[in-house]
Amino acid sequence: MAEFIHESYIPGETIAAIATPPGEGGVAIIRISGNNAVGIAEKVFSGPVRSYKTHTAHFGKITDVDEVILLPMLAPRSYTGEDTVEIHCHGGSLITKKVLQTVLDAGARPAKPGEFTFRAFINGKLDLTQAEAVQELIHAKNDLALHAAGNQLSGALSLKISSFQKELVDIAANLEAWVDFPEEDLEIESMEDLIFSLTQIKDKITKLITTFDEGKIVHDGLNLCLAGSPNVGKSSLMNALLGFDRAIVTNIAGTTRDLLEEEIRLAGLHFRLIDTAGIRKTEEVIEKEGIKRSKQAISDADLILLVMDATKPIDEELVCSIPKEKTILIWNKIDLPHSITSELDFVQAYVSAKTGEGLELLKELIQKIVWQKGVPSKEEIVITNLRHFQALKNALTSLEALIKGLKQQVSPEFLSSDMRNTLLELGKILGTNITEDILSAIFSKFCIGK
Repeated sequence: MAEFIHESYIPGETIAAIATPPGEGGVAIIRISGNNAVGIAEKVFSGPVRSYKTHTAHFGKITDVDEVILLPMLAPRSYTGEDTVEIHCHGGSLITKKVLQTVLDAGARPAKPGEFTFRAFINGKLDLTQAEAVQELIHAKNDLALHAAGNQLSGALSLKISSFQKELVDIAANLEAWVDFPEEDLEIESMEDLIFSLTQIKDKITKLITTFDEGKIVHDGLNLCLAGSPNVGKSSLMNALLGFDRAIVTNIAGTTRDLLEEEIRLAGLHFRLIDTAGIRKTEEVIEKEGIKRSKQAISDADLILLVMDATKPIDEELVCSIPKEKTILIWNKIDLPHSITSELDFVQAYVSAKTGEGLELLKELIQKIVWQKGVPSKEEIVITNLRHFQALKNALTSLEALIKGLKQQVSPEFLSSDMRNTLLELGKILGTNITEDILSAIFSKFCIGK
């Protein structure tokens, strides 16, 4: 993907790109946006595009290339806020590129990654949180992530941040008056009211910050690591959870020498399932390297599935080396004669990777551990973006300094500085007071055509 370099915005400059994924399909969309979008479309389309009403569909031909449907969407009622034309052609890779090239030859320039959404942001169709939500909506890997992104796109987070800003601006007016007219002391009651109001805002921001742990789970998913001694059935359990044979399974100890990874959805969440080499003492060079990687994967995992063979004695040394707080101990092979007598201080599950017994209970247990605080409700605003989290943390730090300063009767100039910093950080979330480097970093992650 080409890097998006934020440049000075040239209002009305006409851009074009393929807005659908590459490959073969029934339909592909070429998007044109800018002051000359309609004029360029008329150059390449068989019909009188300038005469078409906005948001109407028209059948015709792109000269010597394809039969298409053309849809004009005139400013400001378009995604970008500019005149926009979409050309819906047949979805072959070659024909789509030919249609795009025809449009570029007629005067449009190729769009950069995320440039259509960037223009929507610049033209006030979206604030920055909503623009970022577009990307998160596209890449959502589970229903919770999809809903969180949709909620943010609808403006729920923006409204929450704006409400903080409005309350703070009202309080800032009092503080600025204090700076401008220091001889007019605020009454004690007014000072107490200010502290009370600021504390309420602080509590609301703190509550929003605490949703980030849940938001990371929703947005990024979790690393789920299968660990254990050789031949306890880790690979068999991986295949059983996936529903297909991903890992090689044999009776030979140490079959898995490297990490195996696969994406999986469990309990409505996205997981990166990692099968590791069996951990044991060995002098074999390749197996030693595999065990080293296994230990690193265990350290990095969000949740560990420590697999034990229910028909054999436990590996005490291995069990003692595993962090209990993020581990489910799984007794595998319960379809065979077994005797589980050891009392270990772990959350435990009992399964047969061979027959599937206990797998559904294991999935329920994983869900229970992941959502110890409960699954976020659809009405709850959840922070899923690290940039938003950091800005809120910075805002909270300045706000706490402001409250402390008021209580200690610090010079009002310093208090006004803390207030301005709080508002500055909140403004960064919505896209005000944002640097060009941050804009480039955000929009570089978008695909071309969005």
